[in-house]
Amino acid sequence: MDEERLDITNEKENKENSKEAENIEKLGTTNVPEGKDNLHCLTIIGQIEGHMTLPPQNKTTKYEHILPQLAAIEDNPKIEGVLILINTVGGDVEAGLAIAEMIASLGKPTVSLVLGGGHSIGVPLAVSAKYSFVAPSATMTIHPIRMNGLVIGVAQTFEYFEKMQERIVDFVVRNSKISNERFRELMLDTGMLAKDVGTIVVGEEAVKEGLIDELGGLKDAMEKLNELIDLEKDKGDEHHDV
Repeated sequence: MDEERLDITNEKENKENSKEAENIEKLGTTNVPEGKDNLHCLTIIGQIEGHMTLPPQNKTTKYEHILPQLAAIEDNPKIEGVLILINTVGGDVEAGLAIAEMIASLGKPTVSLVLGGGHSIGVPLAVSAKYSFVAPSATMTIHPIRMNGLVIGVAQTFEYFEKMQERIVDFVVRNSKISNERFRELMLDTGMLAKDVGTIVVGEEAVKEGLIDELGGLKDAMEKLNELIDLEKDKGDEHHDV
């Protein structure tokens, strides 16, 4: 009888481990064990893949994977906070902005950590969390929207790009401490990037500009997330007392 129970337990653990490995391989996500599985780790890596499928050799974050995950996180009462690890070169603007809007609208504590790079549409993704960190060696590239390989032939297309650019600027300004004017200055700087416009900020510079909240690493991000979770619980207790 004991052997039978042991076999059932082992089978259950194997299934859970297999599911966890599949989640990491396909979706780049896992639960972060902390006594109980109350934290969720979301990774945004490589290139943000939108409506066009990228070549199989590319490391990508697929928005059709991330959006349902975020909906499930919001609906799961066991998940109390979300850690977002970011190392992206950018990618599809609309898909990236959709993910950023979803993260910003989560009703749970969220903390982002930029590791390596948070370039292009990675900037709105980094600031979408309730609190953001950047590693000292991480870089972030701020530049206007561009369309590679296509000729823009009609005025309406320019207007569309202009409106999309406004949406990105507005989102970043609303979700960080940088001013609209300063963000545009960095975005349109002609002196830093060869043959292009924009600015690269490294770690501490991103914090000084008000783009990111704090310089730090994984330990700092985890501590902040747990702090925000405790604050959320305190608010809930006060509400119940009233």
